[in-house]
Amino acid sequence: MKKNNQNLLSTAPVQVDPVTLAVVQNALKQVANEMDLVQEKTSFSPVVSEALDRANGIYRAVTGEVITQGDTSLPVFVGAMQSTTKAVIDHFGSDFNSGDIILINDPYLGGSHLMDTKMVAPFFFRERLWCFLSNAAHWADIGGSVPGGFTTGATEIHQEGLRITPVKLYRKGKVDKDLQNLILANIRIPQERIGDIHAQTAAIRVGMRRLTDVLERYGEEVVNTVINELELRSEKQMRSHIKTIPEGIYSFKTYLDNDGVRPGKLCIDLKMNVKDSNIYFDLSGSSPPCRGPMNSVWAQTQTAIYVGIKHIFPDVPINAGCFRPLLIKKPEGTFLYAEYPRPVAGCASEVSQRIMEAVFGAMGKAIPDRMFAAPFSTAGNFSLGGFDPEKKSYYVMYFFSGGGYGGSLTQDGLSNGASSIGIARTPPIELLEQRYPILVEEYSLRPNSGGLGKHRGGLGVTYKCRLIRGEGTASFLMDHALTGPHGLVGGKPGSLTSIKYKQNNKIKRPRFISKGEGIELVSGDWVEVNTPGGGGYGKASSRAANDIERDLQRGYVTHNQAQKDYKNYVNFVGFKSVLKNKKNLVVKKK
Repeated sequence: MKKNNQNLLSTAPVQVDPVTLAVVQNALKQVANEMDLVQEKTSFSPVVSEALDRANGIYRAVTGEVITQGDTSLPVFVGAMQSTTKAVIDHFGSDFNSGDIILINDPYLGGSHLMDTKMVAPFFFRERLWCFLSNAAHWADIGGSVPGGFTTGATEIHQEGLRITPVKLYRKGKVDKDLQNLILANIRIPQERIGDIHAQTAAIRVGMRRLTDVLERYGEEVVNTVINELELRSEKQMRSHIKTIPEGIYSFKTYLDNDGVRPGKLCIDLKMNVKDSNIYFDLSGSSPPCRGPMNSVWAQTQTAIYVGIKHIFPDVPINAGCFRPLLIKKPEGTFLYAEYPRPVAGCASEVSQRIMEAVFGAMGKAIPDRMFAAPFSTAGNFSLGGFDPEKKSYYVMYFFSGGGYGGSLTQDGLSNGASSIGIARTPPIELLEQRYPILVEEYSLRPNSGGLGKHRGGLGVTYKCRLIRGEGTASFLMDHALTGPHGLVGGKPGSLTSIKYKQNNKIKRPRFISKGEGIELVSGDWVEVNTPGGGGYGKASSRAANDIERDLQRGYVTHNQAQKDYKNYVNFVGFKSVLKNKKNLVVKKK
């Protein structure tokens, strides 16, 4: 069953009443939601089954543009999966058959880092290509020089793991066993990966059945009309939001700690031009390509801006229409436009969040009363791999943690929130302790980590993980250890990332502060990580006394830190009475 080049979504529209429009819209969304659920419940890896580091969606047959994506899919995959699907279309031309499933993780073909592995499947309805169903999953290992793939010392893509250009893992419904064996032979824990592969393919097959049901029930013409109308409405809604932003050019710079190979900060320099219901983004002033793995491919740079704007205007439904007013100049010649063979392990989880931070900062200058200070903006990637002598098997644990969101005009920031690129959550500690030879001795909110402000930033977290048997190799790929998440309207930055570990009975820190790889641990050694808090909003001298009292009572702020931060402020009515019972606090007025 070969590809038919006719774009079925451009057929003559029919009249659709508002009720039918809403019903079909939700039916399409439910297809993607059920795909998400199937993948979550059948995956072997905790990073997918518990942390939800995955996405599913429906994409146009000719352009690869997103029609809808699952509600619990990671937003960071929106733009990247559009680009991936388009790359598959361009690669295979007309060579698609019912039952084909294409596997791809190539960063330079619409991807991100190598661990984010996508499957793209042509969907046929009545023997014609109608759309593509695509999904993504973070594979906890993809080979490479360190367990987990988050190498911080790589200087070319080949050191980061197995790079898969578009290949047909399934042809007309039959798996290519030789290809599958080749892939599994290059991965440290193949038994886990085969389970995740089956989960991805199961999600696609369920999606095909459900989408067939939708088309059979409502008819192609109605569904086509609904999709086109939803795109027009999303575009119109996004433009209506943009029109509320004062026209002008707004700029913001933010800095990554280093590239993991060489010292020296990397600059993200954003100029944002709001004009005629469009926003033009220019990142061309950013740092040149870097030696280490903190380069970002074009698809991921685009996606970061898309997701950043969606944080600001979350009510706009996700489809290709909502991105049309966002016009991004290709930042060629910078580290945000990586080309082969630049390493990119940090692009999806770290660089993308800092691009979003630049968007938040620029927008904070345009509409400060509707914006928020910077979130913690690092996934805190921690990988540990080795051999478990009790289970007599190899393991690779991938762990990411939460942090603080920025304060806003009306409230303090969220504490221990998910990274801003998605809704992925920290895997349950109890599950990790069951599966891996570790003991998590602490996982707690980090006092004093939120940036000061009238509304303070949310708190980061502290966790301590001890290896309890065997040996392991640890790697860290994080950021925000040199500059804290920025405040807004006079608010102060959030706290910094901090990493330390015990090795050979000595307490050590990574050479590049927030990045390090190949750290050999033995039973009894441990790792401790402190994640950043969010930036503060407004001047701290305007913070209400009862808010400070509540922070003290809950342990969000220690008494000594409160004395340091607030003792010289004279604008707190009743502040002395709030703290009168704290003997270690001395409140002085000017």
